[in-house]
Amino acid sequence: MPGYKAHLAGGAAVSGGALGGLLYCDIISASPLTLAALFSVALLATMFPDTDTESKGQNLFYAIMATVDVVLILNKEYEWAALLGLFAMLPALGKHRGWTHSWWAMLIVPLPLILLPMAFYHTPWEASMPFYLAAVTGYGTHLVLDALF
Repeated sequence: MPGYKAHLAGGAAVSGGALGGLLYCDIISASPLTLAALFSVALLATMFPDTDTESKGQNLFYAIMATVDVVLILNKEYEWAALLGLFAMLPALGKHRGWTHSWWAMLIVPLPLILLPMAFYHTPWEASMPFYLAAVTGYGTHLVLDALF
């Protein structure tokens, strides 16, 4: 089973390659900040399946989530901070290589990236779809690496 470094490297290679290919083929056009956000979402999703067990990947994931949560609180974005806290706790509800390592979770876990902006800001789903796809790509990379090794 690959460690967090292998998962991050695989996630970076696949997600970076996908973003580069989409840009090269003029399928997407995005600002550097949006591209960085998409890449970051993919890398976080790459680590998410292993947040259900004590590991360096879990520690890194939760350190990033805690930092984002503090920034949200400082910016008085309490609803988003609460939602992030709620979703970050979900892996604790299962055992290692349980539901977080399933293909259905790969499709369902990132859904809040589409549904929450629609609910709170009436954002069209198409605007959030790239973030959902980035998360599914990162998550899927983790599952494939675990299956191969």
